Amino acid sequence: MTSPAPVSVSIDAVELAQALIRRPSVTPADAGAMDTLQRQLEGLGFTCRRMKFGEIENLYARRGTSRPNLCFAGHTDVVPVGDDAAWTSDPFEARIKDGVLFGRGAVDMKSAIAAFVAAVAKIPEHPGSISFLITGDEEGVAEDGTVKVVEALAAEGEIIDHCIVGEPTSANLLGDMVKIGRRGSINAWITVEGRQGHVAYPHRAANPVPVLVDILSALKARVLDEGYTGFQPSNLEITTIDVGNTATNVIPASAKARVNIRFNPAHKGKDLADWIEAECAKAAEGFDGTASALCKISGEAFLTEPGDFTDVIVAAVTDATGRAPELSTTGGTSDARFIRALCPVVEFGLVGSTMHQVDERVPVEEVRQLADAYEALINRYFAAFA
Repeated sequence: MTSPAPVSVSIDAVELAQALIRRPSVTPADAGAMDTLQRQLEGLGFTCRRMKFGEIENLYARRGTSRPNLCFAGHTDVVPVGDDAAWTSDPFEARIKDGVLFGRGAVDMKSAIAAFVAAVAKIPEHPGSISFLITGDEEGVAEDGTVKVVEALAAEGEIIDHCIVGEPTSANLLGDMVKIGRRGSINAWITVEGRQGHVAYPHRAANPVPVLVDILSALKARVLDEGYTGFQPSNLEITTIDVGNTATNVIPASAKARVNIRFNPAHKGKDLADWIEAECAKAAEGFDGTASALCKISGEAFLTEPGDFTDVIVAAVTDATGRAPELSTTGGTSDARFIRALCPVVEFGLVGSTMHQVDERVPVEEVRQLADAYEALINRYFAAFA
């Protein structure tokens, strides 16, 4: 007796997005969001693995055992809502009004997860494999989320051939932009320790403020680059300067600052960290104190070169939206910076204009249109790579 052929299942992307939004999964809380998603995926024949690191819930799910393995990556965690009273409805009610879905995570990025699940449900048979890599730690410090899952999968020999991340990449209209790379990011905490004293007797003190000013001046004076093919120029921004001195007649004992650099592939994070530390050492020469920098690289710059994979994405987006997307590297960082260690990765999702805002929202038809785009993407992908 032969088994019945698999049939497509109807999953409404908007209803699933609502179910996910109703789980108040503000980082690091999960609030049942992963359970909601896992039930849907298991019902579609996926083998699901919960991969918990620290207090963070992560999920890797796969349907199929052969290659190629097309992965969808995303996050169920969301940023805090801010002032509840400023919202027109409860941020986790997932209210639909006048054809628009309101709620924290509606754009970034629970609707995209729901759209990809809805797309997969329409494709019960496919060559190769489809997988989901979903984290609950993208909006937070991102130390126990995708980066840990990627490390674990790599150690096990799990192969992902290509990945699509559902971040809200569209700029003004759904499908007008796809991200094929991101700049890297490094934060530096600079501390100058001197010796407190009376302003009338500077020889008895060691003022850390001029040293800090010299360091920041040297950092800002350097033109990091004029840009890189496909990328805007790197930029360094001073984000805080802190002395904490409440007196007018006291030379403070210490002065601190923080800087952030968003850098293109012309640089490596370690090289920039070495440069910052060198400028601290130079400014401290002859100073009766210390100057140091603690540097943390949150991601290296990367680029997925245009080719067969990006062609599939562009064609699928054009099929569903009628517009050919711009291939861009603008914006901040995402978990694509970790996934690139496994495979080529591209980001495509909703219009991001209201993400992280009060009354975060998306037209329901755009959620369904995104599901159509993902369905076209899956079909085109296996036609091209299987």
